[in-house]
Formats: sequence, C-alpha cells, structure tokens
Amino acid sequence: MRLMLEWRDDVRFALRQLTKAPAFATIAVLTIALGIGATTAIFSVVHAVVLQPLPYPEPDQLMVVGEDFDGRGRPSDVSIGNFSDWRTHATSFSALGASNYFNFNLADEGRPERILGARVTHTWFTAMGMPAEHGRVFGAVEDTPENGHLVVLSHRLWTRRYGADPSVVGRTIQLNAAPFTVIGVMPARFDVTSDAEELWVPIAFTPAQLANHDEHYLSVTGRLAPGVSQAQAAAELRAIHAQMKQLYRGDSQVNPAVLEPLHRQFVGDYRQRLLVLLGAVTLVLLIACGNVANLLLARGGIRAREMAVRAAIGASRGRIVRQLLTETVVLTAIGGGVGVILAWLAVPALVAYAPEGVPRLEHARVNAVVLAFAVGTALVSALVAGIAPAVRAAAGDLRGALNEGGRTATTGRDRIRHLLVAAEVALAIVLLVGAGLLVRNALHLQRTDPGFDPRGLLTARLTLPAARYQDPARVVQAFDDIVTGLAAMPSVERAAASTLAPLTPGGNGNGLLPEGKAPEKSNFVITRLAIVTIDYFRTLRVPVVRGRPFLPEDRRGGLRVAVLNEAAAHALFPGADPIGRRFSCCDGSAQNPGWRTVVGVVKDMRSRGPEEDSRPEFFLPIAQAPDAAWTWIQRTMTLVARSRTGDASVLTATARAAVERVDPTVPIYQVRSMDQRLRASMAQARFNTLLMLLLGGSGLLLSAIGVYGVIAYFVTERRQEIAIRMALGARGSDVVRLIVRQGMQPVLLGLLLGVAGAYATSRVLSSYVHGVTTTDPLTFILVVTLLTVVALAATAMPARRAVRIEPVMALRQ
Repeated sequence: MRLMLEWRDDVRFALRQLTKAPAFATIAVLTIALGIGATTAIFSVVHAVVLQPLPYPEPDQLMVVGEDFDGRGRPSDVSIGNFSDWRTHATSFSALGASNYFNFNLADEGRPERILGARVTHTWFTAMGMPAEHGRVFGAVEDTPENGHLVVLSHRLWTRRYGADPSVVGRTIQLNAAPFTVIGVMPARFDVTSDAEELWVPIAFTPAQLANHDEHYLSVTGRLAPGVSQAQAAAELRAIHAQMKQLYRGDSQVNPAVLEPLHRQFVGDYRQRLLVLLGAVTLVLLIACGNVANLLLARGGIRAREMAVRAAIGASRGRIVRQLLTETVVLTAIGGGVGVILAWLAVPALVAYAPEGVPRLEHARVNAVVLAFAVGTALVSALVAGIAPAVRAAAGDLRGALNEGGRTATTGRDRIRHLLVAAEVALAIVLLVGAGLLVRNALHLQRTDPGFDPRGLLTARLTLPAARYQDPARVVQAFDDIVTGLAAMPSVERAAASTLAPLTPGGNGNGLLPEGKAPEKSNFVITRLAIVTIDYFRTLRVPVVRGRPFLPEDRRGGLRVAVLNEAAAHALFPGADPIGRRFSCCDGSAQNPGWRTVVGVVKDMRSRGPEEDSRPEFFLPIAQAPDAAWTWIQRTMTLVARSRTGDASVLTATARAAVERVDPTVPIYQVRSMDQRLRASMAQARFNTLLMLLLGGSGLLLSAIGVYGVIAYFVTERRQEIAIRMALGARGSDVVRLIVRQGMQPVLLGLLLGVAGAYATSRVLSSYVHGVTTTDPLTFILVVTLLTVVALAATAMPARRAVRIEPVMALRQ
C-alpha cells in the first residue's frame, strides 16, 4: 500500500513538473507519439496479415500439398491422377481436398455478373473443417458428373446479391448458362479475404480424369491427422511417390509431393515485406527514444539543484531514480496515447493506399491486441528513454551541486548525449539507405522496357460458358468473330486476343521437349503457354527478332507451328538457330509427339511487370490450340485493342459491343488500359518506397533535432566559457569552429556506424530492388552527404547564437 501511495504521489508530481515546462513536455510528447504511432500503425497491418491465425478450426493442421515440379521444394499445381493416388494411399491426413479457381457468369432475377468461384472436391470442405451456416455442403455422392449441379454460396455473395435471405437455399440459379441448386451458405468468417472466391461447386471428376497424371491445375489442401506432424506427412508422401514411380514407369508427370503450412502460403512474401517495414519503423521509434533521452538529460542538468535538495532531506538515490523514471513513464504514457490516436487515423490511410492483393489487409484496425502492443511499446520506450537520464541524474555529485548552486560538471552527461546522437545518426543512415535503394529501384522500373508498347492499349477479359461452348471449334470461332468485329470498329487500330496477355491473370506452364532429347524430366523446359490470335504481336507492337509472326494460313490441318520468345529460344535451343526446329508439348504422347515447328522468335516481354524478369514463353495460333487447352483455361481470353487516338478508355464501350454482337449473355470484366495495369504492377514498389521515404524522412528530422538539441545545450551550458574566449580575443569564426567541431564529432561517429549497419542490413532488400545492388555506392554517398549537410545545418542556429553572446553580459550572470 505504501508503494502504491508513493507511486501515486510520484505521478502527481510528474504531472506538475510537466505543466511547469510546457515546451519541453510538448516536444517530448510529440516525439514519442510519432514513434509509437508509426510503430503501432504498421504493427496493426502485420497483425492482420501475418500474425492473425486463419479462421478455421485448428489452422496449424492445414497444409498445402503440391508437386515439386522443378526441384525447388515449393508446392505447385497438381494433376488429378497424382491427387487421386495421394488421397487413396495417404494416412497422414484426416482429409485431403482439391480446388480449382473458376470464372462463372451468374444469372438469376438480378443483373448478370461475373463471379470468381471454385470447383472443389467434397473432401475440401472436410479439410477446412467448417460447416455451412445455412443449409449444407455437398457430399461424396453429389461430387460426381451426374449429380454435380449444386452450389454453396459465400457469406459475402449471399449478403451482397441476395440480401442475406435464408430462403435462397433451395433456389436454382444459372451459372455459365447451366442450372445449379443452392444448397448452402458458408459463415462470414469463411470469407478470409475480400477478393477470394464467392461460390463453390462440385469438381466432379470422371474416371478418365482420375487416371490422368497430366494437366496440372489443382490446388490441394490437407488436414493432418491427429498426432501427425508435418515431417511425418512429408515422409509418407515421399514413400507414396516411390510406389507411384514403380507403378507408372516412364511417366514423367508423376512428380514428388511437398507440403507447407497453409498460412505460410496464404501470406506469401508479404510476411517478409511487412516485417521489413516493422523493423524500419522500429528504428524511427528508437531515434525518437534517443531524442527524448537527450531532452531528459538536458532537463536533468537544469534540475541538478532540485535533485541535490531532495538528497539533502533524505531521499535515497534509488528513490530519486524511481521518481525520474515515473516522470518518464507519465511522459511516455501521454505520448503513447497521442500515438494510438495517430495510428487510429493512419491505419485506414494505409489500407486505402496499399496495393491490391495484400491478404486480409482490410481487417487491419486498432483492436485489443494492437492496443496491448502499443502499451508494451510505450513501457519499453519509457525504459529506453528514461533509464540513462535517471541513473545519471541520481549518480552525480549531489552535494557539490547544492554547494555550487546547481552548476555541475557536464562532461559525463555530454558523453552520453553524444553517444545518443551518434546512435540516432547511425539509425537514420540505415533508414535513409533503405529508402534510397527503393527510390533507385523505382527509377529503374520506370525506365525498364516492358517489351511492348502499352500506350493506347485496352484490355478486357471474357469467359465463354461451357454449357454453350463445349465444341472447341465453336470456341475458336467465337473468339475469332469477336476479335474481327472489334478490329473493324473505326476507333480501333488493331485488335487481338490472348490467353496470356501481359500484366493479366491466367496462363499455363508446359514442359517442352526439344526434338532429339530423351523424354526425361531433366530435358523438359518449363515454358508458359499463350494461345493468341493472328494479329497479337502487331497489336502489342512486339518486335519479331527472327523468322515470322503467325499468318492466316496457320490453320488446323496445316503445319503445326509455334513462336518462341527469346528466353524460350535460348532455353530450348541454346547456341542454335531455333527457326525450323521442333519440340513436343501439350497434346503429344510417346507414340505421337505432336511436334511443333518454330517459325518465329519475338522479343521478351515482362509479362508480370517490370519487377520480374522475362520468362520462357511460347505462343500457339488459336486455330491450332489443343482441344484440352480450352478446359485448362476455362475458355477465357483477354481482348487487347489499340486505340487510333491513343486514348484506351474510349474503347470500353466498343469492346463490350463487339462481344454482345457475338453473344449478348457474355460479360467482359477486368476492363483496364495497359497503362493502368503497368502502374498497378508497380504499386507495391511505389508503396514500399513511399513508406520508407516517410520513415527515412522522419528519422532524418529527428536526428537533426537531436544534433540541434545537443549543440544548443552545449552553447547554453558554456556561455561563460565562450564569453571568456571572446573577451580574450577569440574571433567569431573560432567560436563557430569550436561549436561545429563539438557537434560533428558524434555525427561522424554515427556516420561510420550507420554505413556499417546499412551495409549489413540492406541485404534484406535484395528481393525488392532491381537494376541496383544493395551496396550501391552512389546511394551510400548521397545519403552520407545528405545527413552531413543536415547535421551542419542543425549546428547553424546554435553557432549563430553563440557568436552573438555579449561577453560582459554573460560574465555577469
């Protein structure tokens, strides 16, 4: 009880002390609020995206199981046959389910709309472990081609389109022009992200599909059986793969299985990105703590007589330390409160300006967990900022301070303050180097040639419903008619369609086998497939560097042709002319390889944006596309049209009209100009750069304030010494040199430490910078120069004030 009463009195005294020094209190509170607010805001995002568990029962038991196709140990898409064998023989999983994203054209009483859904096995719901909120999910009997016209709705779609009406269960809706009966609605917490699939239908494999080890497009999720670890499940999958290799001798598509936790794949590389940002903002917090510590040290010098009086009337050194720490805690608590308000205001801005695709970012908010983090951060900040000033104030010559009227030696205190400034400068260097590297990266990306001309290009995706387009010939004819009609419009210069247009979703990977190579896994070259219409390369203005583009005579029944990009040509036929050479792919077999003859090579395109290097790609004319390919890609293509005026936006209505002339029930979606897609592909880089610039700028400002504070305090404490020097004939320039030398000593130490620290830590940015190394000399030189200039500027005002000291007036004080 006594300690509680003393602590209450200490808090009251601390508040009175802060009200007596409003300027000091305001600066300290705002400094700590900036650090805690920024750290709390970034942590709220990290918590929502990375730390928060998935909303499924026992989420740690959920694993992604995939094929290790390229030997990198990362799960990739799975063939139906491999999934079937795993599900049959694996005992390490209580459930093993498969899914495949699918585009649906939804039609009922409302306006037709395109919906992202998924075809799933009935065991997929079992693996997820969550029952329907209304109705039910489908079972094994219904997961068959004869009984598969059932659909389960997401809570989001049920609320958005059907007004959360429970009577929708049992209703029939049209999906891709076929009737489906709604049998269930999933709970709201099953909607993990705002852009996830909105409905599920049975995948309904046929016996022929279950025996097919080609066509790798399934995502497989498994729930570990009770008591089974990830390592045990992996060992069993390796044993099953050995059995499959014996059973299917010579089948190169039987790949080993690998698994990783679902949460890790769900978060992806955003985990590292956000942790890097959290580390950067923590550096800002440490700089803020250093500034507050410097303020407290300066205030400790002013209060030396007060501490001496307290010691003289019986206060122990421990009691004085506790009082001073209490004042720091109160100061930090107020700053933390203001920081939480700043974080509460900043989080919606972070969510609004963040790039698309960050999982669960919309769930970021200042909740109880984030508040607890803010409280913990404030307490740690209080200790970091307050322990050194408190111990220094209590450890001084208190009796001497009383005898000398408060004037004490400041050498030890100055040494601590100089070390704090050096630490602030070092941390600022690390921040600014990171920001500088990202700025250099952004400039490089803007200058990077994407391999095509994005100006005036409009892109729009469309999916033909399977119910009306079962015949591959009809699919080809429909896309040809749409492109022909679009190209004939007066406002259109050229038009084409592709299953893999740059910066758009889609695309399939295929293993290509050059003629003359044995059909062994090591000889296959993984290459991305694009099925395109005749004018595709001309529409995108992609140069043909060798051979020819596709021609109208490249039709079914003629010579089976293909065009490669430069990366694929080098990978398939290194050091040789690829024109006229052949490879097998897609629809070939051991008896009939299905050779494709290379007739052209085009310039590499950065199909996934300037941040990613070009990958091997091959192109097939739409008339010679394998029949099975339309099932792989769900009869989906991207229209690409070039405007005659250079304004892509004027073609939106034109593209919609061209599709409606062929099939008025098919909507177009994801309608964007290529310039918009290009900007979106660099949105993550711009966002990271902006945040690092803000954090680096904050660190630079706080460091400058720290340097200024030390020099200003130095001038104040040594007014009489400076006056004596000037009275003895010292010139103003001599005084300025003294002050600058005093101020730049810790700065130079900080620069050395900061450069070493930045050199060691900048490697964490290696996966985010392109066209520049993480040890780029120019970036380091510019950052060091900038901070040196800012530090010199921070000494200007105190130095100017020092040379204006009147010796007579200063000596009288």
